Amino acid sequence: MIDSISLKKRDLYLQKLISFQDTEQVKVVTGIRRCGKSSLMKLMVAHLRESGVSDSQIIEMNFESYDFKDMTRDSFYNYVKEHVLPDKRMYLFFDEVQRVDKWEDAVNSFRVDFNCDIYVTGSNAYMLSSEYSTYLSGRCVEIRMLPLSFNEFLYFHDFEIVEAESAFGGTRKQVRDSNGVIYNPNEAFSAYMRFGGMPGIAEIGLNQEKALMLLEGIYSTVVMRDILERENRRGRKRVTDPILLKKIVMFLADNIGSNISVSSIGNVLANEGLLEEGKREAPSAHTVSMYVNSLTEAYFFYEIKRFDIKGKEYLRTLGKYYIVDMGLRNYLLGFRDRDSGHALENVAYFELLRRGYDVSIGKIDNMEIDFIATKADEKVYVQVTESMTSEEVRRRELAPLRKVKDNYEKIVLSLNTGMDSSYDGIKSLNIIDWLLG
Repeated sequence: MIDSISLKKRDLYLQKLISFQDTEQVKVVTGIRRCGKSSLMKLMVAHLRESGVSDSQIIEMNFESYDFKDMTRDSFYNYVKEHVLPDKRMYLFFDEVQRVDKWEDAVNSFRVDFNCDIYVTGSNAYMLSSEYSTYLSGRCVEIRMLPLSFNEFLYFHDFEIVEAESAFGGTRKQVRDSNGVIYNPNEAFSAYMRFGGMPGIAEIGLNQEKALMLLEGIYSTVVMRDILERENRRGRKRVTDPILLKKIVMFLADNIGSNISVSSIGNVLANEGLLEEGKREAPSAHTVSMYVNSLTEAYFFYEIKRFDIKGKEYLRTLGKYYIVDMGLRNYLLGFRDRDSGHALENVAYFELLRRGYDVSIGKIDNMEIDFIATKADEKVYVQVTESMTSEEVRRRELAPLRKVKDNYEKIVLSLNTGMDSSYDGIKSLNIIDWLLG
C-alpha cells in the first residue's frame, strides 16, 4: 500500500514517464535523494495497473532494501530472469540501482534478452557517465527530478490557489487551506523559502524542528552514501576528507548566485581561517574541483555557465552555483534575510529548469543578465531582484536587458514590482505570480 503522501501526483514527471512507456529506451530518473524518485516509480506502477497491466508483469526492486543489499550483477540478472513471464510484456522498476556494481551489464542484458520496459532511478550523475552512455548509447532517456516547485509545495501541503475579486478592480490570487482558511500568497511563499521543497516535509507538517531533523538526514545520506561511499566502491578515493567536504558545502551554500572560481575556493577557505587546525595550507585547485564535482554529481549543487551574448560562446571563467533546495541551505546556514535576492534567484533558476529550459548566465559587454533560458526556438532573458521600487535598482536591472537587441522576451522578476508592469517592452512580473503561472 502506498501512503497518502507518496500518492500525491507529480504530473510534470509522471507524464514524461508515460510518454516514453513501451519504448525501447531505458527510462532513467535522476535527482537528489528524497526528492520523490521512488514515489514517482510507484505512481508509474499504479498507472500501469490502471491500464490493465497485471501484478505478475511488474517487477519492483529497491536496492536500498536489505533484501537486495548483497546483490551482484549476476544475482541481479538471475533474480529478474526467474520472475520474467516468457509470454508477457514485463515492466521492470529498479530503485537506486547504482548500488549494484556494474548494474549496467545486467540492465543491458534485460533489454536484449526479455520483452520488457525498463525504469531505473539513481541519486548520482555518475550512473550516466561516459561508461554507461557508451553501453546504452541512444537507448536511455534521462528524466531529471527536482524537489517540489512552489505550486507542488502548496498541493502537497493541502493548499489550493483561488482567484478572488479585488476591491480595486481585477482579480487577485489567494491561498486556501483544507479548512477553508484564506492566506496571502506571500505567507505561503515565505514558508516555501523557509522549509524548501523536499516532499518528506509534507508528512511531518511545517514544524521547524522536525523539518531540520529530516533535512539533516538527507544531507548526511547524500554525503555518506552518494559521495564518500561511492568513491570507495569505485576504488578511486578522491573525496576522503568529510570535514573539507563540509567546508566546501558551506562555502557554496553561502555564495549561491555569486561568481565563483573553483580554483579560488581553497584560498578563500585558508585566508578566512575556515580549515582545520593543522591544515591551514589551501587545498589544491584539483582537490577542490574533485570535491565540487562530487557535490554536483550528487545533485546537491547545480553549476551554471556564462554565455557571451555578443560573442555567442560559452565562457570558461566564473560560473555560479545554486543549491537544489532552500530548506537544505537553511539547515546548513540557519535562517536569514540578508541575501534574499540570491535566494530568489535560486528559486527562479530551478523553476526555469522545471519548465524545460536550458539556462545560462548572460554576459553583454561588462554587464550581466541573471539567466538566458532557451528551448527549441524559444528564448527568454530573466533578471531577478527583490524589489523594483527604487530608481537605482530599476536602472541597474534594466540596463543589461536594454543592451540586448533581439526580439525575444525580457522579464524582471521581483517580490515588489512597483507601479509599472513594463519598461520599454521589458515585463516586470511578481515572482510569486510567475511561479504560480
